[in-house]
Amino acid sequence: MAAMQTEPAPSATEDVAMPAHHHDMTAGTMRSTVDYPLPPVTLIRDDGTEVSLVDELNDGRPVVLTFIYTTCTTICPMISQTFEELQDKLGGDRDRVHMVSISIDPEQDTPARLRAYAARFDAGPEWQYYTGTVEASIAAQRAFNVYRGDKMNHTAVAFFRSAPGKPWLRIDGLATPAELLDAYHEVVASN
Repeated sequence: MAAMQTEPAPSATEDVAMPAHHHDMTAGTMRSTVDYPLPPVTLIRDDGTEVSLVDELNDGRPVVLTFIYTTCTTICPMISQTFEELQDKLGGDRDRVHMVSISIDPEQDTPARLRAYAARFDAGPEWQYYTGTVEASIAAQRAFNVYRGDKMNHTAVAFFRSAPGKPWLRIDGLATPAELLDAYHEVVASN
C-alpha cells in the first residue's frame, strides 16, 4: 500500500487535491481513497427539481458518481454504458444505491436532454442525472478534482462512497462493469 500523500491546501481557484492513497486497479485504471468536502451548491435533477448537492449525496444510500455531458461522443457514452451494466449487475442492491451523473456542460444539458440521455442507457429510478448553473457545475467538478477548464479535456472517473462522512473511492480510467461492482462491494463492506 502506498504511503499517504498530502498536498498543500488549494486556493479558491485551484482544483481540490486532498490526501489520498493510490494503487493500481488494472493497467488502465488508478484507485485512490479521498475525503472530498461537498460544495453547498444547488443543482437541477433530471426531473426539473432544484436540489442541494449535499442533501442528494447524503441521503444515507451508498453513492456511485460520475461526470458526463450528453453531446460527448467518446468517453461519456462508454462511462454511461458501464454504469448501465453496473446497474444491472447490482441486482437486488440496485434500489439501495444512489447512482449520480453530473453534467459538465450545463449550458447544453437541460433536464429534458438529461432525461433523454438517461433513457438511452435504461437508467432506473436509482440513477439520477443533474445539471445546474455553470458555476454550480464547476464547483462540483472542483470538489471532486475533475475540473479541467474545458469539457473536451475531461477524463473517465467514477466515485464510490458507502455513507455520508465516509471517504470516497476514486477510480480514474475506464473501469469495466465488473471492476465497478467489485469497488462497490468493497466500499459497502468497509462501512
